[in-house]
Amino acid sequence: MPSQLLPPPHAAVVYNPVKISLDHLREAVEAERRRRSWAPTRWYPTDRGDSGLRAAREAVEAGPEVVIVAGGDGTLRAVAEALQRTEVPLAILPCGTGNLLARNLGVPLKDIPSAVRAAFTGATQSIDIAVATLRRTGGEWEHHVFLVMAGIGLDSEMAEHTNAIAKKRIGWLAYVQPITRSVLANRHFSLRYRIDGGPARSTRAHTVIVGNCGTLAGNMLLLPEAVVDDGLLDVVMLRPESLFGWARIGTRLTAQGVARVSRLATRLLERAPKMRALVYARGRRFDVRFDTPHTVQLDGDGFGEIIGARIGVRPDGLRICVSNPGRAFEADSGVDG
Repeated sequence: MPSQLLPPPHAAVVYNPVKISLDHLREAVEAERRRRSWAPTRWYPTDRGDSGLRAAREAVEAGPEVVIVAGGDGTLRAVAEALQRTEVPLAILPCGTGNLLARNLGVPLKDIPSAVRAAFTGATQSIDIAVATLRRTGGEWEHHVFLVMAGIGLDSEMAEHTNAIAKKRIGWLAYVQPITRSVLANRHFSLRYRIDGGPARSTRAHTVIVGNCGTLAGNMLLLPEAVVDDGLLDVVMLRPESLFGWARIGTRLTAQGVARVSRLATRLLERAPKMRALVYARGRRFDVRFDTPHTVQLDGDGFGEIIGARIGVRPDGLRICVSNPGRAFEADSGVDG
């Protein structure tokens, strides 16, 4: 019997229609597709209701060779939730406000042809996926994944109270109002937590962040030991006692960012005293409970109120298309351009 020929592969593009103009993207994708004789690309717009999960699931069901994501960290998170436990790689075309995953992976922020070319080359590297099991106020549990950070406190207030239209028009400046309001109020909350099933500890904090990687926009380094493919989660608790404490935190995060590229800054930072306002921990699992409900965000998207969470890590849970195979991921400078 004659052997059956396999159909040519196709790419899927999950895109946020609010974030991107498709003209240049379609042109770049079509050029690479024709160069490699792939089948026509399939396009899946996201909708406001689920940040891209529905579109990603439809894309995966069609059996693509690669899923190109044109959007921000929230869209990437939703697509990763659909791609987990599959062998389908994800290609990043950063089009969001923060683009924190792209920054941490060293993906160029304004180079559509390079991002599309990486999607079609077949070269990939694996990164970890963080799995957040959230306990709602009624006692029920929900499971979600994230790639960058989960936050309670300042981080979640930014996600809940920042206008989407403002983010599109003025970018990170849209976060100034919610940040200012939260810093001025400086309300702390009580929590009990465990790292890797160890002893339970009690503390108070303004903000708790669990991260898979640690670089913020503006080259600020929140989690200096976080690596996206080390099989570990990094936790930081922000506990400033005053506005001066917040100023010191901002200075320290900026200094940690500079220290990555300056030996002098590294030596100075090593000699600096530890800050009680910044408490760090590392592990494979973080369990936390709260006395009162608090809002939570995952990769910049608000997920409502919770009274507790179990956050673990799935090592090498997602394949990412890269332009330089075999090269370790390097954080971007945090400066667009």
